[in-house]
Amino acid sequence: MHLAEVTPDNFAAAIALRIRDDQQDLVAPVVKSLAEAYLYPDYAWPRLIYDGDQVVGFLMAFLNFPRDDGREPRSGLWRLNIAADHQGQGYGRFAVQEVCAELRRRGATEAYVSWEPRAGGPEPFYRRLGFRPTGEIMGGQTVGVLSLGVP
Repeated sequence: MHLAEVTPDNFAAAIALRIRDDQQDLVAPVVKSLAEAYLYPDYAWPRLIYDGDQVVGFLMAFLNFPRDDGREPRSGLWRLNIAADHQGQGYGRFAVQEVCAELRRRGATEAYVSWEPRAGGPEPFYRRLGFRPTGEIMGGQTVGVLSLGVP
């Protein structure tokens, strides 16, 4: 498994990525994420997830994203889309670990993520990886944090 930048050569594969139908309300399509990455180039870190030469998912991290309330900027996982036929095979775990490794390289000590608090949502996945709710709700989603240790 490895991550790769989105390029003209793999763009079509990126936007063709489809999650399960019952997850459509949980994560934005890849094309929306890429548009947001274009709008926020200083903060967005979009990557495709490959197994060999096959695209199996997409992730986008946010890096030192400023907060409206003046508190310290945050970094974490903004989007995670694993193709419907590749879920449950460790690609999501790999993606989160790679994002955390990138954040550590950049000096972060915490990684943030948010999830829709509903049955069938990703909360159990993120909790198994060590994320804990902060008590904060953002846009109706539960915010979780994972300690990355001291850089």
